[in-house]
Amino acid sequence: MVNFGRVLTAMITPFNLDGTVNYEVTEKLAAHLADNGTDTLVVCGTTGESPTLSWEEEFELFRVVKSAVSGNAKVMAGTGSNSTTEAIAATQKAAKMGLDGSLQVVPYYNKPPQSGLYRHFEAIAQAAFDLPIMLYNVPGRTSQNLLPETVAKLAEISNIVAVKEASGNLDQASQIRQLTPTDFAIYSGDDSLTLPMLAIGGSGVVSVASHLVGVQLQQMIRAFESGQVQAATQIHLKLFSLFKALFITTNPIPVKEALKLQGWNVGSFRLPLCDPDEEVRAMLKTVMAELNLLE
Repeated sequence: MVNFGRVLTAMITPFNLDGTVNYEVTEKLAAHLADNGTDTLVVCGTTGESPTLSWEEEFELFRVVKSAVSGNAKVMAGTGSNSTTEAIAATQKAAKMGLDGSLQVVPYYNKPPQSGLYRHFEAIAQAAFDLPIMLYNVPGRTSQNLLPETVAKLAEISNIVAVKEASGNLDQASQIRQLTPTDFAIYSGDDSLTLPMLAIGGSGVVSVASHLVGVQLQQMIRAFESGQVQAATQIHLKLFSLFKALFITTNPIPVKEALKLQGWNVGSFRLPLCDPDEEVRAMLKTVMAELNLLE
């Protein structure tokens, strides 16, 4: 059974002033996250601004992060694409690098039917040299929903071991749990839904907030698992304002700004993403101050 842990961090990609990837800060941030509650680093996903990264940059990020965590955390590569051929090639290369898993997003823009989605993920899994695969359902970004029946059928493939469910629909997550084996892991794709997802059989979260509160998220999940539901609820409610603030505008804009407020030199964004306005900064400062997250 593949275990990616409880808290998976959807890692940001730091940039230099000239817009190139800052691999030095990437290395330091990866090590920091591994020491502060992160079980698995998800590299080059949505939060990592993958749409504007070249494959060459992505593979160098995989290498740098794998080296930085030195076994203290697992590394999952975002190698999904809306081209099945491209996703296969990238996933095979990630497997050969010795990474621990692959995140495969629902193909975006071309809106395949459920049968096409099944065949897409099946082809990647069969070509992936047994690399464990996590499906990634985020219809708000892809415009297509990976239905529970399709997830259940895909879960029959040996190296498709988990799903990041970011539809925001707890009924859908419940149906996935109902239709899949107990060892098929369901991860919340939204920090604010982590605790509710645990209650219906979820394994943890692919988190943005864990850049800032990874230890607290671990405490919340462990409390729930040990039957201390009230304690877990208290942590959830304490962090809830942060969860919402980090999505006040398009992810990863707020979390990168939050890291800057903590002194991390993570740089700006590649267009079409851009720096936040002062209202976003002010809200982040207020929420972070309440949680003692500012230096």
